[in-house]
Amino acid sequence: MELKHYSVLLNESIDMLNIKNDGIYVDCTLGGGGHSSLILSKLSNGHLYAFDQDIDAINIARPRLEAISNNFTIIKSNFVNIKEELNELGITKVDGIIFDLGVSSFQFDIPERGFSYRFDSPLDMRMNKEIDFSAYDIVNSYSQEELSKIFFEYGEEKFSRNIAKNIVQSRKVKPIETTFELVEIIRKSLPAAVLRKQGHPAKQVFQALRIEVNHELDYLKDALKDALELLDINGVLSVITFHSLEDRIVKNIFKEKVTLNLPKGIPFIPEGYEINYELINKNVILPSEKELDENNRSHSAKLRGIRKIK
Repeated sequence: MELKHYSVLLNESIDMLNIKNDGIYVDCTLGGGGHSSLILSKLSNGHLYAFDQDIDAINIARPRLEAISNNFTIIKSNFVNIKEELNELGITKVDGIIFDLGVSSFQFDIPERGFSYRFDSPLDMRMNKEIDFSAYDIVNSYSQEELSKIFFEYGEEKFSRNIAKNIVQSRKVKPIETTFELVEIIRKSLPAAVLRKQGHPAKQVFQALRIEVNHELDYLKDALKDALELLDINGVLSVITFHSLEDRIVKNIFKEKVTLNLPKGIPFIPEGYEINYELINKNVILPSEKELDENNRSHSAKLRGIRKIK
């Protein structure tokens, strides 16, 4: 299978970083290497550090980067470890960091990875294939209440309770092993009026399972805070999100960093209270019409950026 990779908001996100040819940059989500490639092409004496926990992504991206230059280091790790991994390499300050969140295009296109409801494959959804915990474990071992909770919170699925109930009933007969088996249960759990609507009925549940398997939201919160601390003066953090849960986390953390929260009744700004960051864009940057036409996945993408000013 030819694996295709489309880097969403590529030029907008890299332009935001304002690359210096001797700067130090971090791509927290290497994926197919699109964003990393563009960063690397702009460096002469600088260096790129690229994170990914998926060996498939690394094997795809490495030759692409090597064709540009050797000024890069790939770190096989989840981006939640950004500060620890970089500190071990002697890196304590960087000029720019980018996150391109969600699942890479090629991951959706590998059936056995189990990310997509388009293929009949084992329930997997692990971004790191070396961990033991997968979507199969969630679907077949979580309680009805636990399933309903993650479907509602991580998938914003209105019919989470009914889907969870039917999953528990089905697995009493036999384990739920494949994506299509799960899709069929979801279909039977939804009203006919919902099934007639545009969009795949399993999308929200699959999103919720993927987030739970990979601890995506908790890791994102921790990683963003560490990334902000790693920025040097005038350093930029650029983040591309693909659903409202991710975007809300980014928006709130950025807002907190650019807001001066003084104690009530204080007539002056005491020592220790200062704003060290500024938003690059107050409103989210969205894909162009051209990009929307070229890549359907970009429809939900949003770009936010923040700069360290002191």
